[in-house]
Amino acid sequence: MISLAGRDILHGWGKFALTGLGLGLLIGVTLSMAGIYRGMVDDAQALLANSGADLWVVQKDTQGPYAEASSIKDDVVRSVRGMPGVGQAANVTYLTQQVQKVGGDEVRVMVVGIEPGQPGEPGYLVAGRQLTRNHYEAVVDVKTGFKLGETLRVRRHDYQVVGVTQRMVSSGGDPMVFIPLKDAQEAQFLKDNDTILNDRLRTAANPAFNRPGVPGLLDAVQGLQTSSHNVNAVLVQLQPGWQADAVAEPLKRWKHVQVFTRVDMEEILVAKLIANSAKQIGMFLAILSVVSAAIVAFIIYTMTLGKIREIAVLKLIGTRNRTIAGMILQQALGLGLIGFVVGKVVSTAWAPVFPKYVLLLPSDSVIGLIVTLLICALASTLAIRVALKVDPAAAIG
Repeated sequence: MISLAGRDILHGWGKFALTGLGLGLLIGVTLSMAGIYRGMVDDAQALLANSGADLWVVQKDTQGPYAEASSIKDDVVRSVRGMPGVGQAANVTYLTQQVQKVGGDEVRVMVVGIEPGQPGEPGYLVAGRQLTRNHYEAVVDVKTGFKLGETLRVRRHDYQVVGVTQRMVSSGGDPMVFIPLKDAQEAQFLKDNDTILNDRLRTAANPAFNRPGVPGLLDAVQGLQTSSHNVNAVLVQLQPGWQADAVAEPLKRWKHVQVFTRVDMEEILVAKLIANSAKQIGMFLAILSVVSAAIVAFIIYTMTLGKIREIAVLKLIGTRNRTIAGMILQQALGLGLIGFVVGKVVSTAWAPVFPKYVLLLPSDSVIGLIVTLLICALASTLAIRVALKVDPAAAIG
């Protein structure tokens, strides 16, 4: 049986190899789609791990700061630090935007405003140093393309790159740029100059804020309009021995904020934020599986029709139907093995080229191999049915 299948493959090895190559490219796309989904999940988990937080304190009735907008006052952190079980707490801001390079090119990043030495700071660097000044310094992810000493522009100000980190990304895969908190607050919450001027004119024209005999009222109101004391979240690290839920509940009750544990935040990012993307990738995988099955079935069916006379001769000399069916099945499985090897090689080769992170897990490859062989086995049934219906008399007819 093995000899029959092998000899038949060697007889038409060129067509068989080209078919395996085409099927392999299709399998490579399928493995890459699975890797893209795994990469999205890994990006979400990397975002949480890189924050260094056990709890996220955000605006009440929101699911911020990653899935929804969240804005709280930056003095909330002081009351959070005084709660039982809180080891460290720090303000943080997140803003996804385009930043400019010196040459004018733009790159999409997540700008993170941090307090140096506090939760939210990059856990490690591959070059340079951490932020030490309160203004105009930046630590960037290597994926941004910026080098040490280069200058990048965030809104109206230029920042010098003093450190480079790696695998610091948002849930959408955008590389991070870390800048001092005060600069980030200005970039995110302050208005442009024309808007500030127009607001001042409107305020001055409002008699409630420009009353005679109340000196300083107008200046105080205008000062509030041009200052920013908001952040997106407070990152909390717990003291040893404390449970996240035990610290989160009093914070929610007494500070009138929303608090998420790491488990809660993983649920938001993985089960909600990327849920639609996961469903779409799942549909693509299902479609690619059906297309792969159709291609294998068509090729094996065509190859079987091309050797109807040879099959008739085999039946005429007494070859059992089981042997003939086994020959066709082995050809289909051989085609699947060639396709899988080609697909695994090409998916590994082109994964680093993708703009988003592609994570190819060995377990997914094993599952892909099993599914490929099952699809090939099922696809061969049509050709087997045709072969078993061949009349031995066709060999001499």
